Amino acid sequence: MNKPLRRIAIFCGLLVLALLIRDNWIQYVKADELRTDKQNRRVIIERYASPRGDIIVDGQPITGSKETSGSDFKFKRTYKDGAMWAPVTGYASQAFGATQLENLEDGILTGNDDRLFFRNTLDMLTGKKQEGGNVVTTLNGAAQKAAYNGLKKQGAKGAVVALEPSTGKILALSSYPSYDPSTFAGNSTTTDTKAWQKLEKKNNPDDPTLNRALRETYPPGSTFKVLTAAAALEDGLYSEADQKTETPLPWTMPGTTTPLKNEGNIPCKNATLRVALQYSCNTVFGKIGSDLGNEKMLAMAKKFGFTEEQFTPVRANASVFGDDMNPSETALSSIGQFNTASTPLQMAMVASAVANDGKLMKPYMVDELQARSVDTIEKTEPEELSQPMSSENAQILQSMMETVVDKGTGANAKIDGVKVGGKTGTAQHGVDNSENPYAWFISYAKDSDGGAPVAVAVVIEDDNAVRDDISGGGLAAPIARNVMEAVIKSKK
Repeated sequence: MNKPLRRIAIFCGLLVLALLIRDNWIQYVKADELRTDKQNRRVIIERYASPRGDIIVDGQPITGSKETSGSDFKFKRTYKDGAMWAPVTGYASQAFGATQLENLEDGILTGNDDRLFFRNTLDMLTGKKQEGGNVVTTLNGAAQKAAYNGLKKQGAKGAVVALEPSTGKILALSSYPSYDPSTFAGNSTTTDTKAWQKLEKKNNPDDPTLNRALRETYPPGSTFKVLTAAAALEDGLYSEADQKTETPLPWTMPGTTTPLKNEGNIPCKNATLRVALQYSCNTVFGKIGSDLGNEKMLAMAKKFGFTEEQFTPVRANASVFGDDMNPSETALSSIGQFNTASTPLQMAMVASAVANDGKLMKPYMVDELQARSVDTIEKTEPEELSQPMSSENAQILQSMMETVVDKGTGANAKIDGVKVGGKTGTAQHGVDNSENPYAWFISYAKDSDGGAPVAVAVVIEDDNAVRDDISGGGLAAPIARNVMEAVIKSKK
């Protein structure tokens, strides 16, 4: 070969090599980036080319898919009782993306998850279209309906969480006001976009897309006294429910000249733990928190899950208990005020741990992931999160919480033939407590065998109610009772 031809051959070889390098760079190095690029419309078109898998409750789908017209996106998401289930499912929208289970389990629902590779390969070889799998939840349909209808009837903002104490399964997760994800599941600028805009907080101050059960933290008020009582028992400050506490009346908070007030003329002087929880004595539990100190109270709060985000797998905000407080601030925080703040999920976890003889299970809402053939891909196993209390102390606290329902402020949670334990809370907030308080109730119910199939937390924030009419026992306890009844009846 003469010299000019050799140069041309080398040059052509370099061009081929460059082409191969470029091709491999695009296919292997840049593949994921190009696949997920927002401008890659072909991927989005493919995403909506087939029906999405379903989210399942009680063996039945609460989602679906339907064919669209006038769009190159063939299928869009549909929801059954969308507003009731939105805090669980989140939304999947052609225009606005996906949230919560729709987002976190998107690979299963679209059929693109690596765990479906073998089945997808078989379908490709046999000419079948790729199909999404199912997400089977732990939710109890009757409990969810009772929770949502209770909040809707109340007409105020609020949330409900119900757990199965022995496993951590989430049985109900409700937030109100809510929204129907079906209204903006497509990509129409005239219908879907307008529906979306109506839900945005800047246009709707009630913020219906906020998941109040997981993403809102409230002062828990007197429901937090359950945790303070647990700390007193675990530390050995008091050893029995009927042991008198050394609590004067009035009790002045350390380092101040300010007495901590109780609500009304109630028997709080040297009250026993049982009586103090029954009548919700601020002085007793404030003094307990102050006597134990910030460090011990914080340690107990952490054992119950405070200060850390929870993943159900949907993320829940971390609940708050301060780490640098003086004795009077610790006293106020120990009755669920000052800077203490909790999600409804967190307070359901507190009730759940007490009901489960002191063992706290990790909360979760996905029971299993399935291929379209309903073959199980992944099964969630219950996981112990911590042991905040000994079983002996948990049983002491159970007897105290049952007195609250039998003889105290939680009477509206009574269920015929069922042993119920609970704690009410009316949490002050706003500058100088100027805003309407939050109404709380946490509880559990026992079955005939002594087990606790359900623990519940309810919070109501009613800006329009008459202030004196707001109480955990009056507004929140009836909803908790209905949710517990629904769970008990569904297990018979």
